[in-house]
Amino acid sequence: MDIYSKKSLWKLYLGIAGLIIVLITMAYANYLTDRLAEEERIKAELWVLAQEKINDPAYTDPAFLRNIIRNGCPEPDVTLHLAILQSNNTIPVVVQNDRGGIDFHVNFRDTSEAALKAAISEMEAEGQKPIAGYGYSIYYRESKLLQQLRFFPIVQLILIGAFIAIGYTSFNSARRAEQNRVWVGMAKETAHQLGTPISAIVAWIEHLKAIREGDEETQEVLGELRNDVSRLELIADRFSKIGSAPSLEPTNVYQELEKCRDYMQRRASRRVSFHFPDPTSPAKSVRINPPLFDWVIENILRNALDAMDGKGKITAEVYDDADNVYIDLSDTGKGIPASKFKTVFQPGYTTKTRGWGLGLSLAKRIIEEYHSGKIFVKHSEEGKGSTFTIQLPKGA
Repeated sequence: MDIYSKKSLWKLYLGIAGLIIVLITMAYANYLTDRLAEEERIKAELWVLAQEKINDPAYTDPAFLRNIIRNGCPEPDVTLHLAILQSNNTIPVVVQNDRGGIDFHVNFRDTSEAALKAAISEMEAEGQKPIAGYGYSIYYRESKLLQQLRFFPIVQLILIGAFIAIGYTSFNSARRAEQNRVWVGMAKETAHQLGTPISAIVAWIEHLKAIREGDEETQEVLGELRNDVSRLELIADRFSKIGSAPSLEPTNVYQELEKCRDYMQRRASRRVSFHFPDPTSPAKSVRINPPLFDWVIENILRNALDAMDGKGKITAEVYDDADNVYIDLSDTGKGIPASKFKTVFQPGYTTKTRGWGLGLSLAKRIIEEYHSGKIFVKHSEEGKGSTFTIQLPKGA
C-alpha cells in the first residue's frame, strides 16, 4: 500500500471518528434540551397554578378572610405562590380562557391582547399543544437559555470545524514550505554536484579531439559524447532554476513542441507513433522559460511511453481562447483511475517499480508557480489512455 492510500485511509478513519464525536455531542445536547424543556413545562404549569391560587377568593376577599380569622383559622399564606410567580423571569407564558380571552401572561415584550393572540397563533402553527386546564389553556415559549442550548451543538461544530480548518491550513502550509525548501535545496545541490564532473568531461572531450584530430571515427564518437554532455548541462541548468524566478520569453508553442517531439521520438520505440501539430502552423505565442517548459513536456511524454510498453500513439493538440493557450497531450497507454487524477501530481506517487515519482510533481510546480498556468488530467480511461492538459497565458 503506497503512502497516499494510507493517507486516504487515515482521513477516512479521522472522518468517522469526527462523525462519532459529532453524533455523541448532538445526542447529549438533545438529551439536555429535552430535560430542560420538560422542566420548563412543569414550571409553566406551576406558574399558572400559583396565579390561580393568588386570584382565588379565599386569598383576595377581605370578608372571607375576616370570617376565617373570626373562626380561629390561620390566615392563608401566599408566600410560596408569590415566590413561584416571581421566580419565572425567563419563560414566556400566556393563559387563554375558553372564551378566547387572555387571563394571564408574563415575559412577553408586547403585552397587548392582539400581540398575545398572535403569539398563541404562532405557537399553534408550530405544532405546540397547550397545557389544558379547567376552562383555560396554557401556552408558553422556550426560554432564551433553552433556545441557545438547542443551537449550542451547531455553534460548537462551527467552532471545531473552524479550528480544524485553521490548524490544517497552517500545518499544511508549514509542511509545504518545508517541502519546498527541501526541493529547492536538493535541486540546487544536484546542479552544483553535476557542474564539476560535466566541466571535467568537456575538458577531456576537447583533449581527445585534439590528440585524435585525424581519426574520423573517434571524432564522430566524441561528437556524440559532446551532445550527451550538452544534455547533461541542460539538465543541470534546469535544476539550478528550481527555486528561482525564471525569465519568461514569448515563444511559438508549435516550434517548442516540435523540439520536444524530435528529442523524445529518437529515443522511443519505432512502434510508437507521434502525431504533433505542424511546426509551421500560424504561431501561437506563450510566455515560457523554454528549458523548464521542455522539461514538463518531456516528463509527460516519458510517462506516456512507460504507460504504453513500447507500442501505441502519442498525440498533441493545441487550441486557445481569448486569454489562454491549451496543450492536450494524449497517449494510448494504461490510463489512470479517476480517483488518482490529483494524486499523480503529488511527490512520491508512482506506479512504476523504478523511479521516485517526482516528474509530474515537478511539472505541476513549473507550470503553476513559474508560468502562472495550470496542468491537470483532462480525461483518462483505464486500458485506453490518458490526456493531460497544460493551460498557459498567452504571450505578448
